[in-house]
Amino acid sequence: MLTTVLASVIAVIATLLGSVVTGHYQQRATDRSQSETRRRELRKEHLTAVTALAEALSAHRSMMWRRGDAKLKGDLDRYEDLRVRSHETRAAVTAPLVGLRILITDPVVRAAADRMVDATFGMRHQDTDADTLNAARVAALAAHDEFVDAAARYMQTV
Repeated sequence: MLTTVLASVIAVIATLLGSVVTGHYQQRATDRSQSETRRRELRKEHLTAVTALAEALSAHRSMMWRRGDAKLKGDLDRYEDLRVRSHETRAAVTAPLVGLRILITDPVVRAAADRMVDATFGMRHQDTDADTLNAARVAALAAHDEFVDAAARYMQTV
């Protein structure tokens, strides 16, 4: 009878230990799954921040080019309309820039973003002649490409 009781106690202890071990492995698997899901979500947010900023600055760069072109061609009505619209595209850069700076702390990506913003905003008074305006546009496009390349390298690490 003692043997039967002892066997029963050992069986109960083994069952409890099995449950504890199984629970531990299930918790670790759940934690890993949640961690991977969060990592994917964060990566998606980073990609959205990068593309939103690049898109907003592309729109502003295009607007600044059209604005400068209208001024150079002497189309003052079109120039005034584009000047007002360029204020809107410039303001549209703020939210994506803030989002990127909050989400991405990598100094290389931030520096490239700052150069892209500076080059695009720097087109403002470069409409004295077609060559100057075009040079500013080319510099802004180069800064844009540099930003995209830096962001792509960063995205491979996250």
